Amino acid sequence: MTYPDKLAGIRRQMKKDGVDAYIIPSADPHISEYLPDRYKCIAFTSGFSGSAGTLVITQDFAGLWTDARYFVQADEQLKGSGFELVKLQAQAMPEYINWLISVLPEGAAVGFDATLISVQLAQLLETELSFASIGIKSDRDYLSEIWESRPDLPANKAFLLDLSITGKPTTQKISEIREALKKYRAAYHLVSSLDDIAWIFNIRGTDVKCNPVVLAFALFTPDAVSLFIEPNKLEAGDREELQKAGVQLRGYQEITAALNAIPADATILIDPKKNCYALMQALPQSVKVVLDTNPSTRFKAVKNETEVSNTRETMIKDGVALTRFFKWLEENIGKERLTEISVAEQLYKFRAEQEGFVGESFDTIAGYREHGALPHYKATPQSDVELHPEGLFLLDSGGQYRKGTTDITRVVSLGKLTAEESRDYTLVLRGMIEGSTARFPKGSKGYQIDAITRKPMWDHALNYGHGTGHGVGYFLNVHEGPQIFNPSNLPIEIEPGMITSVEPGLYRPGRYGIRIENLVLAVKDQINEFGEFYTFETLTVFLIDTAPVVRELLEPSHINWLNQYNQWVVEKLSPHLTEDERSWLEEKARAI
Repeated sequence: MTYPDKLAGIRRQMKKDGVDAYIIPSADPHISEYLPDRYKCIAFTSGFSGSAGTLVITQDFAGLWTDARYFVQADEQLKGSGFELVKLQAQAMPEYINWLISVLPEGAAVGFDATLISVQLAQLLETELSFASIGIKSDRDYLSEIWESRPDLPANKAFLLDLSITGKPTTQKISEIREALKKYRAAYHLVSSLDDIAWIFNIRGTDVKCNPVVLAFALFTPDAVSLFIEPNKLEAGDREELQKAGVQLRGYQEITAALNAIPADATILIDPKKNCYALMQALPQSVKVVLDTNPSTRFKAVKNETEVSNTRETMIKDGVALTRFFKWLEENIGKERLTEISVAEQLYKFRAEQEGFVGESFDTIAGYREHGALPHYKATPQSDVELHPEGLFLLDSGGQYRKGTTDITRVVSLGKLTAEESRDYTLVLRGMIEGSTARFPKGSKGYQIDAITRKPMWDHALNYGHGTGHGVGYFLNVHEGPQIFNPSNLPIEIEPGMITSVEPGLYRPGRYGIRIENLVLAVKDQINEFGEFYTFETLTVFLIDTAPVVRELLEPSHINWLNQYNQWVVEKLSPHLTEDERSWLEEKARAI
């Protein structure tokens, strides 16, 4: 079945049901960013494989709304599909709602599958569309009928983590959540987000590529905590350990019945961004629903001492793998055929040699020259190009280890750079240093760090279209909230213990892209008569290429930081390297 055939099949069902517009989001019943194959609905329907976007279909138009990270990719993948690219002005905003209001008449109906729409988005749709006298039909699944051989839900095994890895037992985490529920006067709490569930129950799995999570739901009740998971996913020993922690195990599909059975006079806390609308609809109508962020989201973001210590250890392992990779790249470029795909495969091999390595934390972005200008580029056999000893090469990659998650971006000169490339590289580096060394008062938010990081580029009338940084999980999702460094005025304070990326960039379409990324840990700095101040500890341990640096564009403080950082990298990694590898690293890390 071709993409136009699928589009026609959806439109037939819409016409039959009296639905004038149909929305297909990038989501699953857990409102995940990264999806099991069964829920890759946008890719199935349109061919677009990016991780963010929304399809909106009417009888005479079909569009993909996505942000600037995916414009080039979407343009290419949507050809011949019947779908057109609609460029979002602001990342993650449902701008298609205003479009629907502008094109649909009063009395029209908009349909969607409530298992794939968050509570927050469903309520927004209902509110905004009602002002235009447009109704919603939230129980419409138009994909199952046309999706032949749709993938089953993953049946992979899950496993529990030892206390030496997690630093906190499940019993303590449950107690902390129950204590947090008191302020809401809520005895019930529904958790659908897979990373929250993984954190609460110290459980990991392989149900989603690159994300060590397992499909499950959790429900807190006054006298129990239930984990809804397929029984065959857990070994007998793990089931017994969870039960000893007071966790009741129930089937994955039983969650709806459990919500139906909640007493009519109960109060339940639900995170509107991380639960699907269908589950809230399953509650008795008289149940009082409190909408707020999962308590576990904040608890998870603030890493404990064991998690921080293990992450530092993991960063060294990752740095060793990267040292071996970039040494190999330098020694082989121009001597054998190296392509974006082949070098990514080689990097995987070096990481796989490290103790505790589980897999990649996301698909490696290996972009040579103009491909580096695509922030979420992924090389395919059709786009793959050979690397030559000239120009810039961008590598954004990360690993999942038993003791932490890594995410790092480096841009290296393969030779013969232009003055503009060197200038841009230096300004991005300056921004990364500014963000990584910021001192800020307690209560500061992500948008403030974002502005500090961008200023060196703003001074030259330059900018980049993505956020400066995202939270990072601990052997969990590489994108983790609640904190984020971007221009949005979100009321999320930066707290000691949070791990976040600092990754400014600069992209010149069709020519090259630059992004330099380290992970940083928020730590306490000092207290004085002006209040309490925090700063960042850099966690990432791998050198920053100095070959493209224009020294005159840096202040002495930036130069000192760069030299000290690279020397620190040498000190941290040298005990784990061969003499030849150590000599290469020392030469690369020479002070400028």
